[in-house]
Amino acid sequence: QPDACATSLLAVLRTSAAVDHRSFAAIMLRKVLTRDTPTMWSKCSDAVKASIKIELLTSLKSELVKTVTKKVCDTVSEVGAELADETVPGGTLWPELLPTMFSFVQSGVPTLMESGLTVLGNVAPIMVDVLKPQLPALVAGLGMCLGHASQDVQLVALRATSAFITAIEDPSERDKFAHLIQPMLACLGATLSSGDEVSAQEALEMFIEVAEMHPRFLRRTLDSVVGAMLSITRAEQLEPATRSLAAEFLVTLCEARDKAPGMMRKLPNFTAQLFEVLMLFLLDVEDEPLWHQADSEQYEEEGSGELFGFAQECLDRISRSLGGNAMVPVAGALLPLWLADADWKKRHASLICLAQIAEGCQKVMLAQVEVLVDMCVKGLQDPSAKVRWASCQALGQMCTDLGPSIQDKCHAKILPALMAAMDDFNNPRVQAHAGAAIVNFSEGADQDLLPPYLDTLITKLLVLLQHGKKLVQEGALTAMASVADCSQTLFVKYYDTVMPLLLTILGSANDKAHRLLRGKALECVSLVGMAVGRDRFRSDAQRVLQWLQALQGVELEADDPTLGYMLQAGARLCKCLRDEFVPYLPIVMPPLLKSAMVEPDIKVSEADEEEEEEDEEEDADIEHIRMGDKVVSIRTSSLEEKSTACSMLCCYADELKEHFFPYVKQVADIMVPLLKFWFHEEVRRAAVQTIPELLRSVVLCRDKGMHGVDANSVKQFLDYVWPAMMDALGKEPDAEVQSASLDSIAEVVELVDPSLLGAEQVADAFKRCGRILKEADERRKEREARRHTEDFDEEELEALEEENQQEEELFDQVGNAIGVFMRKFNDAVLPYVETLMPQIGALLDKARPSEDRRIAICVVDDLLEHSPGGRAKYFDTVLPILMEASSSDHADLRQCSVYGLGILASKSPEKFRQFVAEALQRILAIVQHPDAKSEDNEMATDNAVSALGKVIEFHSEAIDSNAAMIAWLGALPLTGDGVEAVSQHEMLARLLEARDVRLLGTGNAHVSKLVSVMVVVLGHGTRLVVGEVGLRLAAQLLQLQAGVAPEVAQAALAGLKERQKTNFATYMSGVVPAPTED
Repeated sequence: QPDACATSLLAVLRTSAAVDHRSFAAIMLRKVLTRDTPTMWSKCSDAVKASIKIELLTSLKSELVKTVTKKVCDTVSEVGAELADETVPGGTLWPELLPTMFSFVQSGVPTLMESGLTVLGNVAPIMVDVLKPQLPALVAGLGMCLGHASQDVQLVALRATSAFITAIEDPSERDKFAHLIQPMLACLGATLSSGDEVSAQEALEMFIEVAEMHPRFLRRTLDSVVGAMLSITRAEQLEPATRSLAAEFLVTLCEARDKAPGMMRKLPNFTAQLFEVLMLFLLDVEDEPLWHQADSEQYEEEGSGELFGFAQECLDRISRSLGGNAMVPVAGALLPLWLADADWKKRHASLICLAQIAEGCQKVMLAQVEVLVDMCVKGLQDPSAKVRWASCQALGQMCTDLGPSIQDKCHAKILPALMAAMDDFNNPRVQAHAGAAIVNFSEGADQDLLPPYLDTLITKLLVLLQHGKKLVQEGALTAMASVADCSQTLFVKYYDTVMPLLLTILGSANDKAHRLLRGKALECVSLVGMAVGRDRFRSDAQRVLQWLQALQGVELEADDPTLGYMLQAGARLCKCLRDEFVPYLPIVMPPLLKSAMVEPDIKVSEADEEEEEEDEEEDADIEHIRMGDKVVSIRTSSLEEKSTACSMLCCYADELKEHFFPYVKQVADIMVPLLKFWFHEEVRRAAVQTIPELLRSVVLCRDKGMHGVDANSVKQFLDYVWPAMMDALGKEPDAEVQSASLDSIAEVVELVDPSLLGAEQVADAFKRCGRILKEADERRKEREARRHTEDFDEEELEALEEENQQEEELFDQVGNAIGVFMRKFNDAVLPYVETLMPQIGALLDKARPSEDRRIAICVVDDLLEHSPGGRAKYFDTVLPILMEASSSDHADLRQCSVYGLGILASKSPEKFRQFVAEALQRILAIVQHPDAKSEDNEMATDNAVSALGKVIEFHSEAIDSNAAMIAWLGALPLTGDGVEAVSQHEMLARLLEARDVRLLGTGNAHVSKLVSVMVVVLGHGTRLVVGEVGLRLAAQLLQLQAGVAPEVAQAALAGLKERQKTNFATYMSGVVPAPTED
């Protein structure tokens, strides 16, 4: 009964003597009239609707209690928004609303002015277009109210003004409010002068909203606005929350790079002033006794004030947004002074700062790593334990953000200093943090750096494991695991000492206080096992798996971290044991499947003020997302558990292949719906990456005749997953997940017979690719528009190029997917490829970045190589493009272009013959360049050598083949591009077997070079040559060696590593060596 309900609530609102009753009636009217779909408003009779409008406005005018008035304002605002209608004159079905609100604002009665301003501000986002004709009157009214004697009126006017500024999209219309910035600042100043910091904080939040939405609106008054905010941040008498909000406004402006690029960097002295303020915030820290306790992480933040934590976050944010060129000079001027200061807080702040800005200032700080490390090493000798802890923090973070360069250059300073800190038993928190920094170092270090330090490092970690406090033991376990992961087989030497201790901890850490220790011990055991390999780990792995099985019988508490460690350890054990792990799948799969199926812990509630206040006592594990008038609350730990489990399932399927088949259907049924799990990107990524691994399992079972799998089984699986993958790709909002999806689609196409994918399915894939290219190019155009803003500078250009690189990765995946379709379907997909030609062709334009052109040429290469019809059709169009791009300064562009020339030389020899002279000149320019074999150029050179080989093979009569052969042999062996190396070394074997005189040279003049080449090729095992071809080369080498001095082969062998010498000897004995990284 909508009429009766609305009328009754109106009666209570208008006639009840009880304030609570009137307040409740206003709230319920708002909810019942506007919240449901369809709304109750739409069900009310016209007479009741008219009555509601009249009574609500009358209530606003007559209500004397502010709290009730505020709720009536909210109701009026929502009903007004509900009745906004652009199709009717005046743009609203409540024509009396706006005139009444304007009359309230102009009434001179403070309470009515507040009500009018409140409603106007609330409806601004919905009705801003309706109000445009009245903007002059509105701006005048807001200006008058901002200068009103009543501070309450000023604050409501400030809120309404900011609402209109943020709602108006047209800059010219928005600029009509520009002169109100000074009155807004005056209003803020008045609240601070009166000591009303609650209102000041509300006012600051309004300024922040403006800065987020329209930062360039503030450009004309930037000096005064920024000056006012800096003054607030420096006012020590103010509450930390007030000072933080003023700083948040400034940081928000720094981050507005998409709307006001470079604006804050160009403001004189701003970066230095903001940096100094944040450094002063870092002094909000005390040396509390509780901090020094290290039985757990419970007191790690003890002594840290509100400003300290906030400053850390802000330093990270401004280093990213302002960039190293702006930040490092101001930091470089201040930090050395503070590091030399007698106040430990300043020394502590300086080191914390280094940790926070390293990632954002990476490129600039990389040039100064030695100086930075010296600062930290000196800090590790500081008399203050807090400063030593901060040194560990800075070193660890810089090893992550500036690695591997900092490890390569400074390992001799970093590791001894950290190992010395691990001896500080009087300060266990410093010990534990030194171990954490060892983890950061190891994760980015090359294996070859560790051997000189391993004996001492492992010994110290073992001491900490046996004698350290619990937090220290936990850190030592993580450090040991990281060192083992980095050192790999070098860790075998320590296995017999380390593993028994780890297993003892694993078996004894059973009480609640030691759950994290148990989890870290399990992590360490699994990483050590992976490092030493399954032959060494096999017997202990069985004990660990038995322990995992026993643990499944124990009900773990919801907050027990052991489960996460179990999931990841199981996957590592699988990687280590490979097919030997299959019998243990029944142990690890049940909890893994259960975690993968965990339903997200999500709550949707109304965003009412009362409910938001109740939510203030919030769990740190819960993330709140405001969506319109709703608040979505998500427990993040459940999402992390689900994400980890899905990633581990992908790992099992990848490692075990056909042996994973018994779980394929169950896992597929979990993963397919998760392709559209919008709450978590990593879950979607894991799901889409798992699908091709499951398909591979099915295909291998078919090929090997296992589990009764046949061709129909493959078809059924494909028909199940393909529509879901296409649907998810079409709706995927995240570019990185889009890339992963395209990669998985390409893998699926590679795995199946083309006959299993119908024309409609293929067309759908190309349609999705076209949409992705279109949307990506639109995003690029939006970014390029930033170039034309008044404050665009070099720093912004660098940021823009980085964003474009991320987009190029997506383009690359689209190109890769198209290439796979071409390889599998040949001319059959040419019509679909041609639907994308306008977008691909646009990337070929010389004005586009080299990386864009490279991606497009890679697609062209696939077309030329795999589509005879496409090659014939587009030969004349693409040849000039390939010729020109093969001389590019961009190595990757040269690589794909010269590869295309090789395709045309070999697959269209008749048409190519008239162009062979020019092509050969361009190819030789690459092959014979002085820097041809440099790291940057090697891949392009290898492809040019391969193209040269094709020219020699297919066009020898049209060129000086002797000179070409000398150039070709001189460029061998190829070691960069494995695919081209295999191709050209097979050609070498054919030419040798044919005793080609051009290759051998007059009087066998080239034999010494040939011997040297073959020694290197064979030394690389199966990486540069197929095994059977390697045996053919070995046979030729045996014949040729007799004609050269023994020193030739010996010199070539001397340049090989020990493993490579073993490969060579194996080939020469008539056996193909086992595949290795060499």
